[in-house]
Amino acid sequence: MNLVFWKKKDGQPKKKKSAVREWLDAAIFAIIAATLIRTFIFEAYTIPTPSMEKTLLVNDFLFVSKVSYGPRIPMTPLSVPFTHHTLPLTKYTKAYSEAVQWKYRRLPGFSEIKRNDVVVFNFPEGDTVALEVQENTVYSDLVRTQGRESVWNSYRVISRPVDKRENYIKRCVGIPGDSLMIRDGIVVVNGVAETPPPDGERFYTVQTRDGGSLNPMRLEELGIDEYNGGNQLNMTPSQAKAVEGLGEAVTGVTPIIDDWGMDVWPHDTANFKYSIDNFGPIYIPKKGATVKLDSASINMYRRIIGVYEGNTLEEKGPNQFFINGQPATTYTFKMDYYWMMGDNRHRSLDSRFWGYVPEDHIVGKAWLIWMSYGQNGIRWSRLFRTIR
Repeated sequence: MNLVFWKKKDGQPKKKKSAVREWLDAAIFAIIAATLIRTFIFEAYTIPTPSMEKTLLVNDFLFVSKVSYGPRIPMTPLSVPFTHHTLPLTKYTKAYSEAVQWKYRRLPGFSEIKRNDVVVFNFPEGDTVALEVQENTVYSDLVRTQGRESVWNSYRVISRPVDKRENYIKRCVGIPGDSLMIRDGIVVVNGVAETPPPDGERFYTVQTRDGGSLNPMRLEELGIDEYNGGNQLNMTPSQAKAVEGLGEAVTGVTPIIDDWGMDVWPHDTANFKYSIDNFGPIYIPKKGATVKLDSASINMYRRIIGVYEGNTLEEKGPNQFFINGQPATTYTFKMDYYWMMGDNRHRSLDSRFWGYVPEDHIVGKAWLIWMSYGQNGIRWSRLFRTIR
């Protein structure tokens, strides 16, 4: 008896795949390869807001390096390929499942995050969102102004895992262990004042001899496109010098110091009289460091203890804190944290409004602009420019 009748005879040609099968195999391979590249090597990202101008412009398209700081292992692995948190062509349908959740892990990278790196990260306060207003309003701000019950009755409120929160891009101005403050708009780290980003913007007041307004066409020639119809201009340092040298009509150019303190982190005006241009000093938490807890400092570390590091925090009286059911007068950090700020200092919602960025929220380092377009079409001079 032929007991190997199921084997192909020697010399018999293999059955040729159909065209549909070949296309299907190629598509599956392409999806897997692209997903691995996007997850572990680099990912494309688009600048949606002017918070980093003029370093980065709206509609700059970037490559973000995952290998620079080490690729983060997906924490929510069950998701639709090439999506973030919402399915395309839908407003609210989730593109992922939380049936499987992995703890935070990161593969080795080429370097640590350094001061002045431009970094992409998941928005720390994006763990809870009110869907109908998520593009313009932070959930915690809604709760502070409207009350939790009102927010939950008015909007669809959901939670998101760390790696499915909105992507933000800012400049890292403080790393773990730093002491940081802002004085008259200048960041001071460990007692050393920063050199402001050369392409970063802030508002200046321009004094003129007759008190009149500057010529809008002349301002446009200098690349100044944001002004209040008068003599308050949002400019880079080089643009401020150019305006100062316009002629006898200009008698002075002075940086504006904005003392607006509404909603500035840590949202405790009784203990912290901070504003966006005069802030701190604060300590940026470092893994393994220990801080004292009291009625003032708890507001700086409350979210770290209870949300980012997953403890239960109870307050049973003045300076009486219980962490995981045990009385506590100090806290030791489990992760490193960073301080992120936009280069457009008076037009950026950044760490001054929502605090520290945990290490498990870091996505990667902004690396290269591969495409850019504006109102007049492609900005050819920006193509393939590295980000500094």
